[in-house]
Amino acid sequence: MTLVSTASNAPPLTMIGAPGVELTPAEVTAFIGTALAEIDFTGKRVALVVPDGTRTCPLPLLLGAIHDTVGDKAFSVTVVIALGTHQGMSNEHLARHLGYPIGEAEQVYPGWTVVNHESWLPETFVTLGTITAARLSELTGGLLNGPAVDVRINRHVADADIALVVGPVFPHEVVGFSGGNKYFFPGVSGQELIDLSHWVGALITSADMIGTSGITPVRALINEAAAMIPTQRLALCMVVASGTDTLHAIAFGVPEDSWAACAAVSAQTHVTYRDAPVRRVLSIMPSKYEDIWTAAKGFYKLEPIVADGGEVIIYAPHITQISVMHPHIAEIGYHNRDYFLGQWERFEKVPWGDLAHSTHLRGQGTWSVADGERNRVTVTLATGIPEDIVRSVNLDYLDPASIDIAACEADPHTFVEAHAGEVLYRLRPPSGMPAPSAALPG
Repeated sequence: MTLVSTASNAPPLTMIGAPGVELTPAEVTAFIGTALAEIDFTGKRVALVVPDGTRTCPLPLLLGAIHDTVGDKAFSVTVVIALGTHQGMSNEHLARHLGYPIGEAEQVYPGWTVVNHESWLPETFVTLGTITAARLSELTGGLLNGPAVDVRINRHVADADIALVVGPVFPHEVVGFSGGNKYFFPGVSGQELIDLSHWVGALITSADMIGTSGITPVRALINEAAAMIPTQRLALCMVVASGTDTLHAIAFGVPEDSWAACAAVSAQTHVTYRDAPVRRVLSIMPSKYEDIWTAAKGFYKLEPIVADGGEVIIYAPHITQISVMHPHIAEIGYHNRDYFLGQWERFEKVPWGDLAHSTHLRGQGTWSVADGERNRVTVTLATGIPEDIVRSVNLDYLDPASIDIAACEADPHTFVEAHAGEVLYRLRPPSGMPAPSAALPG
């Protein structure tokens, strides 16, 4: 299918697949070959911006098809892992993720260079410009009226002639639906915009933001920053069956268009509705989530179906740390949004991205001087993190060895999600009210 692009001087948006469709590897490879054949890569410096290991994505299939199409036309191709502020991927992890034997990247992807987005190194970045306080207020509908924010991005992207995003679209707690320009900001961006964009999402709250279609305030902010990138921006966006290598859909075009097309499919693929709330959820986290910073998705995606006063248990015996890259979380703990806003003078100097993560995992609630903090649901960690540390960050603790998964599955008051982190659960809207959805552009 070919759709009309919403961007001027852009390649036409092309797409195959739909909700429920299972594309074959041959169909995906052929689509990529045809789509990219329209782009002139000759003599160009190309940056491929791809997800890290916390996102389900059949990268070996996709990158193999891209390599076959681009061949030796490009002057250079650099694969940049969009870590945001996640920890760097080891050589062993990169090999598994990208599909080559350890130490043999050159044999599988000859001529390509693979790099982590090293957010911890100042030399990683190029400054593109500034979003003023006045413009920030416009983009966020007045949620934030400043400060002005510098827009910095990985120099491999800024120095490229073509920046091609390759990655999936899922419901997301900060922006509504992930993917597209989000792979630039926060995927390979500086800390300033990461903190600010995540705090905008936190002000709206994860409960109101996650799975929201269209251009949310955070998406508007991301698109504004992406427009500053001095290169041709393209994207291969896709909808992946969670936890598998199966694609339901794949789209190619400018990031704004290909993302919108896939967000529409994701809204019909990655959102599951239930008729009634449950008292308890057991979120079983896959091993790809290595700390609570990333495994918190097991809360975001399930909290909407939990009854007031209920509980979400994050079950991940393999996790032993709150956050590898964000030590402030262990200092401030997990609290709802109003806890921070009501005591802003105490917290305004803490990185706003850490405050946002704290509120996202703690969930909905209130705070006042008279009543203190009151949270809608209980958040319990059944992990390898010691009990004293869990309780010190304002969460409940369960010994993971005490969890009987089969008994939980048999309990009518408990919902067990065996592969938590990507599928969003919601309560079905009352009769006569439409469910939130995204529409295909064009």
